[in-house]
Amino acid sequence: MYFVAVVLAVLAGLFYAAGNHEIGSWGTTICEYGGPFCDSPHYVLAGAILAGLWGAFVSVR
Repeated sequence: MYFVAVVLAVLAGLFYAAGNHEIGSWGTTICEYGGPFCDSPHYVLAGAILAGLWGAFVSVR
C-alpha cells in the first residue's frame, strides 16, 4: 500500500506541474486526458495520504 501512496503522490506532483504549465507541451497532453486532476491535484494528494494511512493501519503488528 505504501507503493500506491508513493505513486499517487508522484502523480499529484505531476498533475500540479502540468496544471501550472511547468512541463511544456507534455503537460498539455496530460491535462487533455486528466483535466479535473490538473485543476485540482489535491484530490490525488488526498488519495495518497489516505493510502499511506491505510498502509500504516494494516501493517500494525
